[in-house]
Amino acid sequence: MDTVNIHEAKTHLSRLVEEVAGGVEIVIAKNGVPRARLVPLGGVRPLKFGVLKGKIRYPRDFDAPLPGEVLALFEGRRRK
Repeated sequence: MDTVNIHEAKTHLSRLVEEVAGGVEIVIAKNGVPRARLVPLGGVRPLKFGVLKGKIRYPRDFDAPLPGEVLALFEGRRRK
């Protein structure tokens, strides 16, 4: 993994993007402190909606109000 400073990254952005597209990861640093990482986008897949349709089941009352004891815990109070 290569490290470049921000000024160099701004100056040579096109070259760095081409290197990243080839599989190299590049860290961008400011004053020697890593701030960002350039990585290739190859692993990103588009979302597909509906692929689990009919495979997930939930109870009819899944959106019913919570019991008082549970609700009290979410609100940070203890129920007596």
